[in-house]
Amino acid sequence: MSYRSKFDIDLTNIPQVFSTTFGNLTVSLGINYNALGDFYTVDLYDNQGNQVIMGEKLVYGKRLWSNYVDPRIPSIDLIPLDESGVSKVCNKETFGKTVFLYIDTVVEGNG
Repeated sequence: MSYRSKFDIDLTNIPQVFSTTFGNLTVSLGINYNALGDFYTVDLYDNQGNQVIMGEKLVYGKRLWSNYVDPRIPSIDLIPLDESGVSKVCNKETFGKTVFLYIDTVVEGNG
């Protein structure tokens, strides 16, 4: 069985900011919801709390920050996906239910 690591985000507590580590790089991610457009965004902060990229829209199947070149951006693929195949959109109806923010590295499980 294959799986990706996902972020468990408490969507009842939006906006929120949390810290995470990718290799030797610690960053903070801010999760926000845009009710008018029915989409979520991610803010990226460096380990000092400085803004790196603000308001990156979560688009189903699209890697976060793919349009930027900056050494402060983690060199890891974070992608909103639905591993069950039920949904192909990332919005309030799907995000946190079938669509999750995954680290797009497939790990082989123990069956």
